[in-house]
Amino acid sequence: MSNIEVRFSPTTVQDTGSFRLIELPPELCQLIESAVNSPSGSEPALCIKGHATEDAVFCTADKTYALRSIQLSNTLLVTTPSRTNPEGTINVRDQLHEVLELVPSVPKLHKLSVLLKGMEYDEGDEDRRVSIPGPSISYLNGLPNQTTLPKYSYELARCEIQASDAEFQLGLKAKRILILDGYLRPITPAHLSTILELLLSYLVSLSLPHRAAAVDELVSAMADEHEIPREVSGQVISWFGPIKEGLWEMDVNAVVAEIGLGILRHYKHDAIVESEFLSKWKNAVGDTFESFVALSLLSGNYLRTPPKDTDKDDTLNYFPASELPTDPITRFVELFLTRKRWTSDEIEPFLTDIAVNSKERDKLLLKHARAIATPEGEKEKY
Repeated sequence: MSNIEVRFSPTTVQDTGSFRLIELPPELCQLIESAVNSPSGSEPALCIKGHATEDAVFCTADKTYALRSIQLSNTLLVTTPSRTNPEGTINVRDQLHEVLELVPSVPKLHKLSVLLKGMEYDEGDEDRRVSIPGPSISYLNGLPNQTTLPKYSYELARCEIQASDAEFQLGLKAKRILILDGYLRPITPAHLSTILELLLSYLVSLSLPHRAAAVDELVSAMADEHEIPREVSGQVISWFGPIKEGLWEMDVNAVVAEIGLGILRHYKHDAIVESEFLSKWKNAVGDTFESFVALSLLSGNYLRTPPKDTDKDDTLNYFPASELPTDPITRFVELFLTRKRWTSDEIEPFLTDIAVNSKERDKLLLKHARAIATPEGEKEKY
């Protein structure tokens, strides 16, 4: 056995604290090993995101992991071969007392709503210019009839938002955010509902099958008759079903749900009788699609309250999970301040966006809520 001499590196002082050891979960090991053994030599997309004031996350192309520090009982030494005698001497560069563990995490997309406040796209916004934040006025024909907006680019958001690229794209779609001239513009709910109702109307009037509707025909009709830019209507269409070879396969449930949500938003403080709401919803989607209307499509967006009189219908209030705190403890406080008792079916939709899967959601319930004994046959309550 050859002898190896161990020395402290001359750069030990400068190197201290420069190294981190990350423990990779099995799926990440497999991803890296597959890339190494791939004949094409393609490298996996791996990055760490987060500002100095944020907890960092580790992102692959399609998943986000939280970085968690685990203290070690034994010290690990980081060593490198000596430049002068690489065969017989190694230099100690650093000493590690912790390992960074990667834990699957939900993407941190909530910041988008804050960062894009005041940048909403509404009807007639084609005349509004996107510009650097600050007081300025642009003129048309000598009159200040154009307003300016602060800007936040797609590329900047992609770098700053703590989410994988795939989750970031899904987040833009779920939050109904347009990409116009390279900048992000969340569309206003009212304008989105208008566009969707027009789309349903044109599907019927133009005799287009909703499973294979010609996109060009739809965006042309909306541009010519309602002055809705093709770029806007085209992106809205892509949010609600795949487009293949110019044909749109509409996700009927998603479109119907968004229109229902647009109606429900008006009843955040004032409740609406369930039967009245369903009637308005069916009228908005039209006869062809009214059979798809179902309250289950709006799960996680409303509170249902039984009437005091048994001969009356339940009432509904707009209560979206997307507006609740993202911190689990704070969210449970908010939920139980809103309602003292929840059945499992009622509370679970309001935890979906803060848990990576149903197993993690159940762990949150066990940690932050207390189950109450109920008679046999009744749903579990918290």
